Amino acid sequence: MKVATGLAIGSKALPELAALAVQSAMQKAHIQIPACVILLLSSEFAKAPLAAIQAAAKAANCTHVIGCTATGIFTDEDWVMDSPAAAAMVFSENILTHINNQEVTQKNKPNYHLTLTAPDAIDTRWLQNKNLRFGGVSGDALGRGAFSVWQNAKATTQGYIEFSTNRLNCAVAATHGLKLISQPRRVTTCQHNDIRSLANVAAFEHLQTTWQKQSQSQDELPYHQLMAVYANKAIDITRGHYLVASLVAGNPLDHSVTLSTKINNGQWLSWAIRDAHAAQIGIVKTASDLSLQLKEEPQFALLFSSLNRGPYLYNGLDLDLGLLKTIYPKLPIIGFYGNGQIAPIHQQNQLLQHSAVLGLFSHTKVDA
Repeated sequence: MKVATGLAIGSKALPELAALAVQSAMQKAHIQIPACVILLLSSEFAKAPLAAIQAAAKAANCTHVIGCTATGIFTDEDWVMDSPAAAAMVFSENILTHINNQEVTQKNKPNYHLTLTAPDAIDTRWLQNKNLRFGGVSGDALGRGAFSVWQNAKATTQGYIEFSTNRLNCAVAATHGLKLISQPRRVTTCQHNDIRSLANVAAFEHLQTTWQKQSQSQDELPYHQLMAVYANKAIDITRGHYLVASLVAGNPLDHSVTLSTKINNGQWLSWAIRDAHAAQIGIVKTASDLSLQLKEEPQFALLFSSLNRGPYLYNGLDLDLGLLKTIYPKLPIIGFYGNGQIAPIHQQNQLLQHSAVLGLFSHTKVDA
């Protein structure tokens, strides 16, 4: 299988940028007519992407064009924010199959679905099903603005797309970029989204004490940086196999902490903080683990990153992308910065925040 990426940046959101990105990718891959194209467009195209999508389809002489708009996009060449841009990845084989027309199912392997969605199209009815999903939410940090998703070289009315990776060997995982600042404690009292006590200690006091030890100060709690991580077993937290919840508020009156997600009594929880150094360690470890899982050289990678990672976390640099390029110098990579990431954790699809979802892929031959 031949695969390559192309990136085109301009001063205006012109359809020609999409055509140039596709043509650049085709030239690198030595493909005259791709069987499939992933096309990502910057947010400047969001209100009227059709002309750019059609330009990409025409340049590729292919209608199997899927993708979305996003605040920032990138390839293995570079990342782009705040400028009109188009990124494309072209394939010589049709390795992404619409789920209503699946051709091949790999035996004894999980069926991964590439899923791209607009913020207002997220629905647990399709998110939580038997297929393992990975992908991202094409929105800004607040989930606002005009964002588009497309397949078959035209926008989709349902607001999301999903394609089966039947002809691919896949290894997918999420990395959260968090540093644990407390040991796992059992949740002893909770109600709805409010954690009231951890190991019979008031949750708000425990959070305050943990933060004061971490910061060595009496500063107010930085709720935008703090997270709760939780799992059914304490050892899962220490091994990094946990789920993540944002902190909504601390409640001094009833000594509780309100989270973005409901957690059950008996589960284990630690407080964590977003950390650039931890994020770098996490992306390298994730890439290494996925390489071992894939058991062969990857042929391309997809990366779906939070807007709060990338250049916003690393002071104007995307060290996630840079580290991947160091590990895999010749690997085609494409992805975008969104306001949500989708990945399976413990075989259950999760909608994540502040994370990065990495997928490594290689082509598999189909038995006759």
